[in-house]
Amino acid sequence: MSNIIPFTDIERMGLALAKSNLFGVKTVDQAIALMLVAQAEGLHPAMAALEYDIIEGRPALKSQAMLSRFLKSNGKVVWHEHTDTRVAATFSHPQGGSIDVDWDINRADMAGLAGRANWRKYPRQMLRARVISEGVRAVYPVATGGLYAPEEVADFREPAQTSELVEALPELTLEEAIQALDGLQTTQGFKERVQELARKIHRSEVEDLKTRARDIFTQIRTVEKMALIEGAGNGC
Repeated sequence: MSNIIPFTDIERMGLALAKSNLFGVKTVDQAIALMLVAQAEGLHPAMAALEYDIIEGRPALKSQAMLSRFLKSNGKVVWHEHTDTRVAATFSHPQGGSIDVDWDINRADMAGLAGRANWRKYPRQMLRARVISEGVRAVYPVATGGLYAPEEVADFREPAQTSELVEALPELTLEEAIQALDGLQTTQGFKERVQELARKIHRSEVEDLKTRARDIFTQIRTVEKMALIEGAGNGC
């Protein structure tokens, strides 16, 4: 007798799973995809809610599920240290031998991970997940189902650079830029000077600078015309 669940039943279960908002699955499509993965591994589709996650749009096998599979397949783990700064363990399996695996905050820092939000809040759990994934994958990769742990998948994305999140401070205030224009004595090169100053102030103030620049230009131009008239009169 086949244990395969019909796709129509999986669709109904996926809809219920997504609507529940209980397992981190956000859409029906995600729920169905995970259920199909679970079924392909010989599990009831409903196990997808307990063993899998969708992280950054990618399926991931929870580290505890990974460890559980490993232990059920005659794997053994001996924990040597389990703190917020270091997690270390020995993983062994009849088919894969034995390996010592450890992760500490210094290693996480070198990998560019320690400063991320989850690492700051839950360092021990993040270190443990890394140790489990690396240890199980090394001695008995069948238990991983070819997937990474959610904590690893979340770290695949490069963190946004601070320069992308915070706009650089302007070199000049609007008032300082206006004062620089007020100091000009000629309209020659005036436009280029306005453009230069516009790059040094906050972009939200550029239009105010241009409005003020037009007034200053008019004033300088008036003075220049008066000077030409006076010069012409003196030449008669």
